[in-house]
Amino acid sequence: METIYASHHCWLKGWLHRKLNNASDAADLMQDTFLRLMQSRYRNTPQPQPRALLTHIAKGLLIDHWRRKDVEQAYLEALAHAPAQHEPSPEERYLVIEALVRIDAMLSSLQEKTRTAFLLAQIHGLTLEQISQKTGMPVITVRRHLHKALVACMSARLAFDDPPDKADVHDCAVANRC
Repeated sequence: METIYASHHCWLKGWLHRKLNNASDAADLMQDTFLRLMQSRYRNTPQPQPRALLTHIAKGLLIDHWRRKDVEQAYLEALAHAPAQHEPSPEERYLVIEALVRIDAMLSSLQEKTRTAFLLAQIHGLTLEQISQKTGMPVITVRRHLHKALVACMSARLAFDDPPDKADVHDCAVANRC
């Protein structure tokens, strides 16, 4: 792991900087990439192509980063239309954005029919019969899709309430040479 880090961290940081055009975010994602690598099943396996593996991990983190930025931007735009007296504190804003990102990830993980049925029920307040008519699915199928979505919600809630511990990762002296 030390060899891979020493040999490739500057390259990865530069690659991420070109993708993000932001040195601070690039450094954060570079560290997150190595953290993911250390937590993965590949941590004790010799890597014939470490850059390919690092790129694969970093691309997933980039997608998460951009998705978070999109969710954050949508939330900030919605806040701009709210009365000033309802503006949340920075801590509340952070917690809401974290929750929205997790909800977005959970919804994205659902099959399209499941997501559609869930959103029709939760956002539009439609009944099983109304969703059935709107989607052309039998009521029992709508019910199954809603059950799947609710199970996904509960799983996401449990993961949010009890997040796994993360190792504390610090830049090593070598990283300061980039």
